[in-house]
Amino acid sequence: MSGVRIEAVAIDGPASSGKSTLAREVARRLGFIFLDTGSLYRAAALALLSAGAVRMAEDDPEVVRILSSLDISVRPDPSGARVLIGGLDVTDHLRSEEVGSLASRISAWPIVRKTLFDLQRKLALEGRIVMDGRDIGTVILPEARLKIFLVADPEIRALRRQKDLEARGDRRSLETILADILDRDRRDRERLLSPLVPAPDALHLDTSRLTIDEAVTWIVDHYR
Repeated sequence: MSGVRIEAVAIDGPASSGKSTLAREVARRLGFIFLDTGSLYRAAALALLSAGAVRMAEDDPEVVRILSSLDISVRPDPSGARVLIGGLDVTDHLRSEEVGSLASRISAWPIVRKTLFDLQRKLALEGRIVMDGRDIGTVILPEARLKIFLVADPEIRALRRQKDLEARGDRRSLETILADILDRDRRDRERLLSPLVPAPDALHLDTSRLTIDEAVTWIVDHYR
């Protein structure tokens, strides 16, 4: 990886810290492309779910076969990149809790990270992009001109997640959502490959008590 800075913004942080919402708006204000890299892991999870491989281990031959032949591509779109599997747009099928939960689990699998690494790097190196995820500033795009690490109180993240789920007709208790977020935090921090840690030169932004506009303005001002 070169030491040349790339005109890009890398936004990392834990689940429901506001990464995608902020990254999409930052990209709009800067005139950049927005890519939610978590959607790529969700696409891999969706492929496994569709094949009935949800309970299989990462070294299962069927899992290896599915992931080895996985054809994920990205199509730029004004509202953010559209994700395709085998040429079929699956973007609207990626936000379910089932897909998200499995994506969180398989994101620690080396075979999944290897499968998606080259795609993410290729998109990142084109520049003029805002990418959000768990390891963008540390692994995928360490050359980004600006790296942000978001944090927010777990309870506030749980409330945000509950609101998003209710908007889709999914009603579940705040306690259940909070427990899931804390479990995801633990898995993200403790995984051996690309754990959730801030890049050494990342700026930390606590979104707990900021409006979306305040947080976006803060990021855009620092970029400029």
